[in-house]
Amino acid sequence: MACAPYSATPHHEAHAVWQLFVGVCRSLWSGCLCLVLGVFLCGQAPAQTVEKMLSTGPVITAHVKWEHDCANCHQRFDKGAQARLCQDCHKDIASDIRSKSRLHGKLNDTNCRTCHTEHKGRDANIAPIDKAKFDHGRTDFKLNGAHKEAATKCESCHQPKVKFRDTPKLCNDCHKKDDQEKGHKGQLGKKCESCHNETKWSDTTFDHSKTKFPLKGGKHAEVKCSGCHEDKTYQKTPTTCVGCHKKLDDDKGHKGRYGSKCESCHNDKSWKESIFNHDQDTHYALKGKHRQVKCSACHQPDKGDLYKTKWPSKCIACHKKDDDEKGHRGDLGDKCETCHNERGWKLSNFDHDTTKFALRDQHKETKCDNCHRGGVSGDKAGKLKLDMACLSCHKKQDDDKGHRGRYGEKCDSCHEPKSWSLGKFDHDKETKYRLKGRHQTVKCDACHTPEKGVLKKTKWDTTCISCHKRDDKHLGQLGPKCESCHDEKQWKGTLFDHNKARYPLTGSHALVACKNCHVTAAFRDAPMTCLGCHKKDDKHKAGFGANCENCHVTTSWKSWDFDHSTTKFALDGGHKKVLCEECHKPSKTGQMLKTSRLCGSCHQKEDVHAGSFGQNCAQCHVTSSWRSLRR
Repeated sequence: MACAPYSATPHHEAHAVWQLFVGVCRSLWSGCLCLVLGVFLCGQAPAQTVEKMLSTGPVITAHVKWEHDCANCHQRFDKGAQARLCQDCHKDIASDIRSKSRLHGKLNDTNCRTCHTEHKGRDANIAPIDKAKFDHGRTDFKLNGAHKEAATKCESCHQPKVKFRDTPKLCNDCHKKDDQEKGHKGQLGKKCESCHNETKWSDTTFDHSKTKFPLKGGKHAEVKCSGCHEDKTYQKTPTTCVGCHKKLDDDKGHKGRYGSKCESCHNDKSWKESIFNHDQDTHYALKGKHRQVKCSACHQPDKGDLYKTKWPSKCIACHKKDDDEKGHRGDLGDKCETCHNERGWKLSNFDHDTTKFALRDQHKETKCDNCHRGGVSGDKAGKLKLDMACLSCHKKQDDDKGHRGRYGEKCDSCHEPKSWSLGKFDHDKETKYRLKGRHQTVKCDACHTPEKGVLKKTKWDTTCISCHKRDDKHLGQLGPKCESCHDEKQWKGTLFDHNKARYPLTGSHALVACKNCHVTAAFRDAPMTCLGCHKKDDKHKAGFGANCENCHVTTSWKSWDFDHSTTKFALDGGHKKVLCEECHKPSKTGQMLKTSRLCGSCHQKEDVHAGSFGQNCAQCHVTSSWRSLRR
């Protein structure tokens, strides 16, 4: 508090006047006068009258009841007594000064008159305060944080007609409304400073470790207060995990079945992280994939309470559905560990080689239920002995292949475990019919067709025509010995020697494709006459008959070697250049007509004699030129 500057009080001025007056009287007046004055002035009643006469003004309203007697506040001829007299009335201030507390106890000058003045009137302010300069730190309540800001007015804490010293210092005295609005409602007591500070009411510095529920270094330390203390009453907040995490407990499917001691499994670092040691805390150690399985997968609601139920440790207790889906349906008993292990339900550690049927190649990769469809013993009741014949499992493949049981049940005669499609049957050694060429790549069913009967019960025809009847384009004309022309390398390739047939191929005929003459595969239906193939080439239009070979040769159709000199009419002279058709006229019947050897039969137009000299023109004319005559 900044004190007002010092100024002499009316009492001090009266004393000074009185002392001056006494000195003058002593020096000027005689002893008698002095005696009179002494008697006059030393009396009680006259002295009070003089003091009132010397007073500089009325006191404040609070001091009115003591105004009639100056001795209440002043002691004659003793200045130091005034502070004591003030403290006699103001006992609380006197206590502060003695204890050196509050504002007055921390002042260097404890004389009341230093700061307070009186006799200035009933309404005078004898305790003036400069709010701008007042040091609140000299009181027992130092202003810090928001309390120190200019926005906080003195009237916010110091209510009218209440002494400054009586102003409450507890947070709750001023912030009771905030406490109600924040939801504490007084349930946390009045020590707001335990959590709040003067800088900002919403900022808290509460040390939760001093409570019954210390927040450790996990997620709890990061959660906002309202996350747990929803109603902000704090003291009524539950300290059990399920008190806050009931929804998580329900979402996890526990629904209270595991009790309220969530900390048995969970920790405050992460709700999802479980610290429950199943190996140590139970009689069932978790191995393999069991460590990755969720608790609720085994501890299901319909199986009872976690701590009150005696949980079975047999595999079938949890894996009954897997057992049904696998097709065992309990036929294999409840010792699932005989085949399965914790690394994976699908992984089997059963050694099938210890049985009468050792697994080889692809049999090792085959699922158990592919063969054990009715259980390990063959049927659901476990009374039938499992058939080990190939056909018992591979009937579908046998049907797909078209065998349909025709080859018997010893599939291993042809097939092997490496691959069903691979055959190991040696046809050359085990039969009387060796496979050559394309026969080696032909499927068995191509020859051993269903309609031919069961393989081992039928005597198989080994002739080509027995399998290639559909391929025989000759319609049986050439007989069953296909090998005469065909071989196993390719059916279309032929080795037929045409020279051994009724029509040997010579000249250009040897180069002609078979289909040019043999329009159909019925080779014997092919014509053997020249006109049968060369009708389009016959420019004579069959006028010279069907025996083309009389003139033409197989070397070339255009080449011909007919020797006219072998006839009765040798060609010489101009006759050599004449076309055959000019003399040999084609007949409409297809038969060659007999041609006359007389000149007139061909040269009738050139005969200017009009036949008067007869038909024997050679008598005058020569063959070299018609115009040339014999001489």
